[in-house]
Amino acid sequence: MRVVDRAVFERIHGRLGRLYGEAQLPRLLQRLDLLVGRYGVGSHCLEPHAPQARCRGWDQRDAVLIAYGDMVGTDGEAPLATLRRFLEQRVGDAVSALHLLPFFPSSSDDGFAVIDYRDVDPALGTWADIEALGADYRLAVDLVINHVSGQSHWFRAYCNGLAPERHYFIEVDPATDLSGVVRPRATPLLRAVQTPAGERHLWATFSHDQLDVDFSNPDVLFEYLDILLLYVHHGAQIIRLDAVAYLFKRIGTPCIHLPETHELVKLLRDLLDMLAPGVLLLSETNVPHAENVSYFGAGDEAHMVYQFSLPPLLLHALHTGDARYLTDWATNLAPPPAGCTFFNFTASHDGIGLRPLEGLVPAADLEALVAAMEARGGLVSRRSSPDGAATPYELNITYFDAVGVPGDRDASIRRFLCSQTIAMSLQGIPGIYFNSLLGADNDLAAVEQTGRARSINRHKWTWAELAALLGAGSDHQGALVLPEYLRRLHLRAAQPAFHPDAAQSVLDLPKGLFGLRREDPETGQSLWMLANLGDRQAGCAMSRLERHWQRARWRELISGWEADGAGLDSRLTLSPHQVVWLVRQS
Repeated sequence: MRVVDRAVFERIHGRLGRLYGEAQLPRLLQRLDLLVGRYGVGSHCLEPHAPQARCRGWDQRDAVLIAYGDMVGTDGEAPLATLRRFLEQRVGDAVSALHLLPFFPSSSDDGFAVIDYRDVDPALGTWADIEALGADYRLAVDLVINHVSGQSHWFRAYCNGLAPERHYFIEVDPATDLSGVVRPRATPLLRAVQTPAGERHLWATFSHDQLDVDFSNPDVLFEYLDILLLYVHHGAQIIRLDAVAYLFKRIGTPCIHLPETHELVKLLRDLLDMLAPGVLLLSETNVPHAENVSYFGAGDEAHMVYQFSLPPLLLHALHTGDARYLTDWATNLAPPPAGCTFFNFTASHDGIGLRPLEGLVPAADLEALVAAMEARGGLVSRRSSPDGAATPYELNITYFDAVGVPGDRDASIRRFLCSQTIAMSLQGIPGIYFNSLLGADNDLAAVEQTGRARSINRHKWTWAELAALLGAGSDHQGALVLPEYLRRLHLRAAQPAFHPDAAQSVLDLPKGLFGLRREDPETGQSLWMLANLGDRQAGCAMSRLERHWQRARWRELISGWEADGAGLDSRLTLSPHQVVWLVRQS
């Protein structure tokens, strides 16, 4: 007999009623019972595939690597198996989790136009390969929940007028005023489609090959609930909710962050609490900060949200040598609700979003930043504003090239490692893009080949290419970046003050410096992070860190020095783009 938490069940009951009406509840609850019976309940993380030992919350050892399934390839081996072999040999336990970007059959957007949610693209491998990666790392999987491919079975069935899929999509009269809809793209919102009932126009937020599904139809909800539990069954322990902010549409509203969308995220959280309490939700909403963190809810929605303001703010600080906007933002960050944390990243398979800078930096600074990135070989993607103008939405550039100094490899490495070390110092869990580990340059050839700006930071590597790049005697920046990056991750993992739940306070420092203090209440460890974001030597008085600094013995973790406070200079001086991790020893 199945036993479930009555309070969780009652929450699910209420959410289904609010989303779909009380009249539908008996049928929906019966369907939910059948779904639960299919996958089992009460077994931690839906064993047998997911290792129980890894189904926990988080601590300072956690860091997430973001990678495509075919990031590394070699002849005669499934790319997923090659990726696993590379991680075993080159990365090891420096990261605890792997966000495996969509590995399903797809038709565009490098996997995010999903043809079949329940299958692994045979060009990448099999479910057995996915489970093998999940045995090594805590596996994060995308639930591409807002839209489906124009080549999917669902869409083909819709075009043929077949049930139930003929009710899965959002039909809109093209004469409808949709000017108030918030868009992340400049392409037309509606796609004309021929059906047995004549021409229809379907909602397509992202592209005409990515048709939005209609969550006002509970049949759509149950399709995705089944897919969600299938992923958990195969070992997923983090579910990334892709483009979740756009799920529900209501004409006459911006069609983003609607109350129904938040209700649905809460429903997914409750379902996982009931069936797989070790599995975490990560929301992906590339929007201004206040909107982004709304997906924490009251601690009852996503466990983690992306810090989308961090990549462009950190880039701006390194570009200008001025940390004031970064410091103001970090100072005003409200702590996450209990049981929630931030996902701190600088780069991903997408570009560097600019909407999260809204209200944080002046328009003139934003324009200067866009121009500086174009001068470094970057591209700029634009979206349609409500007034019809095309405004910058995203910078397409590798983070190494974005923060670097053209023509100066050593300075670029220092600046890049500075950016990455700041990101891994902030309260939360670090997210690290595969190509950032290698200090990858802009791949303009890929942009020319695909015609897509985002290809600039989606370079795929051969095993032989990586062996040469990382081998002895290589002069590629990746041969220097990777080992130092991994060393700092290992150092971080040993510091309780870097626990995601450890307190964070931002230091008041001169404008060229950024710093914070992390404190772990359980061990009592205090750790100070200071970074010089400028091109000149800079420093601050030790008394800004600790009033009684002379009474303590200090250790700097990155460079490894130790000293008694009485023997230290009263002023701590940092070279350009140096970062220090200072701990006070008893």
